[in-house]
Amino acid sequence: MEYNFDFLVIGSGVGGLTFALKAAQHGSVAVITKKGITDTSTEAAQGGVASVFSKLDSFDLHIQDTHAAGDGLCDEEVVEMVVKGGPDRIRELIDMGVQFNLKQEKEGEGEPELSLGREGGHSRQRIVHAQDMTGREIERVLVETVRENDRITVFEDHIAIDLVTYSMRMKRGIVVTSHEEACCGAYVLDANTNEVHTFSGKITLLATGGAGKVYLYTSNPDIATGDGIAMAYRAGARVANLEFVQFHPTCMYHPDAKNFLISEAVRGEGAVLLDSKGNAFMEKYDPQKDLACRDVVARAIDTELKKSGDDSVYLDISHKDAAFVKERFPNIYEKCYSFGVDMTKEPIPVVPAAHYMCGGVATDLDGRTDIARLYVVGETACTGLHGANRLASNSLLEALVYADRASKRAIAELESGALAPYPELLPWDEVGTTDSDEAIMVTANWDEIRRFMWNYVGIVRSNKRLQRAQNRAENIAQEINEYYWDFKITSDLVELRNLALVAKLVIRCAMRRQESRGLHYNIEYPEKNDERWKKNTVLRRPFVN
Repeated sequence: MEYNFDFLVIGSGVGGLTFALKAAQHGSVAVITKKGITDTSTEAAQGGVASVFSKLDSFDLHIQDTHAAGDGLCDEEVVEMVVKGGPDRIRELIDMGVQFNLKQEKEGEGEPELSLGREGGHSRQRIVHAQDMTGREIERVLVETVRENDRITVFEDHIAIDLVTYSMRMKRGIVVTSHEEACCGAYVLDANTNEVHTFSGKITLLATGGAGKVYLYTSNPDIATGDGIAMAYRAGARVANLEFVQFHPTCMYHPDAKNFLISEAVRGEGAVLLDSKGNAFMEKYDPQKDLACRDVVARAIDTELKKSGDDSVYLDISHKDAAFVKERFPNIYEKCYSFGVDMTKEPIPVVPAAHYMCGGVATDLDGRTDIARLYVVGETACTGLHGANRLASNSLLEALVYADRASKRAIAELESGALAPYPELLPWDEVGTTDSDEAIMVTANWDEIRRFMWNYVGIVRSNKRLQRAQNRAENIAQEINEYYWDFKITSDLVELRNLALVAKLVIRCAMRRQESRGLHYNIEYPEKNDERWKKNTVLRRPFVN
C-alpha cells in the first residue's frame, strides 16, 4: 500500500510530535512510531528542561555552562540560539496544558513562579520540571493534542526500514533528471501484518531518538536502536561526533530494575555518592564534587569500581527530610521502594549506563541535513549544541527549539511551490526471500554487539579495545547483510541491522579521535589536543579511512 502525506514524521517523542503539531497547520502529517505513541525516550525523561527564568540566572550563564560541559566543541551560534529560544518554548508548553512544578504561592505576591531545580554542570537553578516525570507530562499533553488533530494520522507499530531518495530510484532503472538529491519518503514495515508499505512525503523528519541499546547496560527504552542515524547514513547524509556517548552515572543496580535511571536531579537536591564503605569520593575527582558534569562522575564511578571490585557505588539522600524526598521524587521513591530500597532511609545502589548520544546526523540551524527535504531533530541529530558532552536537561530544550525551527523552515519550503508532486515510488521488493527459520542469528548477534561495545567502546577506551571491537563489528555486519537480503523483513531484523551499523560508526569515530575530550576517554591519549582535534568527527558513506 502507498500513502501520500505532505509531512512524514518518523518518531513520536517531543521533537517529532512538536513538529507534527506545527506542520499540521499547513498540511497533512503522518507520524510513524515503531511501538505505541508513548514508547519514547521523552516518556522516560525524569529531570526536566533547562531554561533561564530566574532573576539570579542569565542567558550568558546558561551559555557558559553549556560550553564548559561541551569541552570546546559546542557551536557558539547554536548554543546562543537554543538557550535564548528556551523560555518561549516552555511558555508554549504551558499554554498547551503542561503542568510544571510551581513555587508555593504566597498571598499577595501575584502569579506563582516556576519551581527551578539544579543539576550537574549548572551554575544556577534553571531546570523546569514536573516532579521527576517531566518527559511523561510533556508527552501526555503532546499526545492528547495530536490525537485531537484531524490532519495528523498516527501509525503505531510501524517501523521505518529505509528512506527513499531520488538517486535510489535512479539506481533501480528509473531515470529522474529534474530533481536534486532529495528524500521523497520511506519504506515502512507494519509490525502487526508484516507488510511493507511505501510512504511518500514532500518533507520527511527523523526524530527516532538515540542508540543506547547498542550497549549492554543502558537507561534507554527498548526502542533506542539508532534507526534514524542508520537510515540517514545509508541514504548519504553525514553523521558526526558519534564517539561522544554519554553514560549516565546513576542507573539503579538491581537485577529487576531494568533501565531504571536515578535522575541527576537527586544529586542536584543534595544526594552524595558513596563507596561500599560509606565514604564520599567525588571530592577526589572534581571541585564541584557530586555536581560535576556527567562524564566526570561516570569516569569517577568507573575508577572506584575497578579499584574496589565492587558491583556498585551508592547514592545517598537519606540525610534530607523524608517528606521532601517523597514529594520531590515520587516516581523514583516508589520505584526504589518496590525493589526493597527506601531512599529516605538508605542509599541507592547505582552504576553508570549508556544514556545519550551527543553525536548523530549532522544538521544546520534549522535541522536540515545534506539531503534536501530531510530534517532531523532530537537525539537523532548532531546540531552542535552538546559538543563533546551534553549539559544536563539540555536535550528536551534542544528538541523543542529545533522542532520549532525545523517546522517553520519546512512549512516555508512546502508553501514555496518549489517541491515536486509525490513521486511514483517502487513497491518494496521481497522477490526471492523466504521466512526466516534462524531467529537465533538475530538474538546472538544482538547480544554480541552489546557486549563488545560495553567492554571495548565504553566509558574508558584504548586503541587495542577499539580495534577488537572493529574486527567483531565488521564480521557481524557482513553476516547480517547476507542474512538481510535472503529472508523476509521483520522488526527484529530491522533493528539489528541498524544497531550493527551504528556500532560501526561509533567505533570509527572513536578510532579517529586520538585524544581524550568530554565523553571520549582513551587511555593512550589521556590529554586533550586542541591543536589537532578541536573539530567534529564527520563520516559519510562510503567510509574513507
